[in-house]
This record gives sequence, C-alpha cells and structure tokens, in this order.
Amino acid sequence: MEISNGGCKKIFLILVSAFLFLTSAAVFAQENAITGVNVYFFWGDGCPHCEEEKVFFNELKIKYQGIKIYDFEVWRNSHNRQLLSEVGEKLNFNVQGVPFTVVGNKYFSGWREGITDKSIKQVIESYLKTNCPDLVGWILTSEEQGGTASDSCGCESEQNSSLPQEIKLPIFGQVSLKNISLPILTVIFGALDGFNPCAMWVLLFLITLLLGLKDKKKMLILGSAFIVTSALVYFLFMAAWLNLILFLGFILWIRIIIGLIAIIGGGYSLKEYRDNKEGVCKIAGDEKKQKIIANLKKITREPKFWLALLGIIVLAFAINLIELVCSAGLPAVYTQILTLNNLSWWQYYGYILVYVFFFMLDDLIVFFVAMATLRIVGMTAKYTRFSHLIGGIIMVIIGLLLIFKPGWLMFG
Repeated sequence: MEISNGGCKKIFLILVSAFLFLTSAAVFAQENAITGVNVYFFWGDGCPHCEEEKVFFNELKIKYQGIKIYDFEVWRNSHNRQLLSEVGEKLNFNVQGVPFTVVGNKYFSGWREGITDKSIKQVIESYLKTNCPDLVGWILTSEEQGGTASDSCGCESEQNSSLPQEIKLPIFGQVSLKNISLPILTVIFGALDGFNPCAMWVLLFLITLLLGLKDKKKMLILGSAFIVTSALVYFLFMAAWLNLILFLGFILWIRIIIGLIAIIGGGYSLKEYRDNKEGVCKIAGDEKKQKIIANLKKITREPKFWLALLGIIVLAFAINLIELVCSAGLPAVYTQILTLNNLSWWQYYGYILVYVFFFMLDDLIVFFVAMATLRIVGMTAKYTRFSHLIGGIIMVIIGLLLIFKPGWLMFG
C-alpha cells in the first residue's frame, strides 16, 4: 500500500507530537513525582529555639507548597515523647533535646539560625525531586499513633529585635549574647557552690596539720592530692546526675521534682543565712568531726610518704561522699539546666569541668596562699552567709523557672 506525501507528513507530525507530549509528561512527572514532603517537628512548650524554628516553618510552607508540617509537643505529652524515642532508635541517634526535626530519613537536632534552616531547605529541595522516604510516617502508621498535620504551626516569634545580638569584648572580640548565658550561669553556680563550710573546715584543719611539717614538698603534694581527689569526686557525682537525667529523658515530673528541690534548697539556704550566723557545717556532727580529725592526724604523721598520700586520697574520697549531702541541690539543678540545652557530650562534660573548677577555686586560693605564706587564711562566716543569701535567691528563681518557664533556661 502506497502512502502519499501528505499522509507521510501527517504521520510524521503525529509521531513528533506524541514524542513531545511523552517527553513533557515525563518531565512533569519527574518534577511532580512527590506530591508532598512530610516534615516532622518535635518541640517543647516554652522552648525558645522551638519558637524560632516554628517561624521558619511558617515561611517555608509559603515557599514550598508541596510540604506538610507535623508537629509534636514532647514535654507535656507522653505519647509524643514515646514517639520521639522510637524515632531516635530507628535513626540510631540518642535524642537529648528539642527541637528535633525529621525529613525523610534525615534528622536535625537543635536549632542554629543560618545553619539548620539552610540544611533543612536543601534536604526538602532534594526530596521534592526524588522519592522521599517517610520514616516517621511509617512508625505512625504501623503503631496507629497520632500527630496532627497542621497547615500552620500556630506560633509567633518572641524575639526582641531591639536587643543587640552581639557585643564586642576586649581580647574575645565579637561575642554572641545567645551563647554567653550558660557559661555565666556555670561560673555563678560553681562559685556559689564552692562556699561550702562542710568541705572547707576539713581543708582548713588539714592545712593546720601540714603547716607543722618541715617538708614543704610533702605539704604541697598531700594538700594538692586532697583538693584533686575532692574535685574528682564532685565531677563524678555531677556526671552521674547528668546521665541519670538524660536517661530519664523528657519526663515532665522529673523536671518538676528538681524544680521543687531547687525551691526547697533555696529556702533552706535563706534560712541558713538568717539563723546560721557562724557559717558552720551542720551535716557533720561533733562525733564525726572528731573521727575525721583523728584520721587526718594519723595520716599526716605517717613516716612513709606513699602511705600518707594514699591515706589522704582515700580519706578525701570518703569525706566528700559523705558531705555531698551538704550541697547536692545546686549540682542537681544545674545538670537539669544542662539537659534542657541541646549540647554534644563533650560540651556537657566541659561545662561540668568549668563548674567544678569554680567550685574548687576558693579551696585552691586558701591552700596556695597558706603554702606561700605559711599562714592559714580561711573563709569567713560573712562570705559564707553571703553565699547562702545569693544562692538561696538564685535557687528559688531557677526552681520556679524549671516548673513554669523551662524555656527561659535554654540558651544558645
């Protein structure tokens, strides 16, 4: 059968049209293969960084019409906390704070403006062009748990644009105000905790005995061993508190209990300021003190240096374990504040080290001044009482914030 030239042209035009149609359809299908990308946002009521990310999500939904934001409040909702825990297990990531965002099988812990927002955008743009896994959606479907998809996060920014975001300091240069609060709080808590008569009286008596020795090198080593061991015990104690709170996770009543401990401890400190004008330790009674004094005398008079050193270390360890009761409140409250901030493991322990350094600073000053002058200089009752007053006020305020406004204790 012969085909005319006109017929050939028609067939050619049909084939070209079909090719163009199929090509356009393929491109359109590729660009719109994903009708939407699901974003799962875990947040805490009162968390300022969560509020900042909510504002970002509001802007994001205007720019990208193909995304849905699912939000889950975890501080007050036990089901959402459990979901967050399961998501962390599936992602093989130990979730230690909010905000926590999941897009597909990618996760973002914490919020850093200019960093986290750009990373989330890149992942969303990538998933809008390719197949997007939905890890959290799969968990929700398999376990029939709820989280309501919202067209709006229902959030408003609480940022105060009138406040400066950075300040310029000598030597340090530009310092962000968002990053300065937690270090300052660490120094204040550690220093206040250091004015502890329960630990100081033992050090002062030890210095009295050491000053009677003729060997200054032995005096320096034994005294330093006592201080270093005391610092190590306190560091281990605070690290244990930290890991316990991290293990318990976002359980609301844990935070409330620690808040109540802070309020009660602060009230006790204020009572001590009013009643304990001598600034003496009430934890260690006279009988216990006499026993410690006898052991110190025996150890410092030990002719064999290594036995004396070992005895000082063991005794310092035992004394500090007993007298942790005298100052257990501040470390517990401080480690709770640490867990509210999204930090890496080395930052957690780094802050504890700074805390312990300032906790031991008064001991270091008293000891080295005594070694240099061969005279004992102790902490006066006036400073002890003053620390009770300031510490009590701060503890009460922190306790109230932990219960009612925990977000105010989350820093950059």
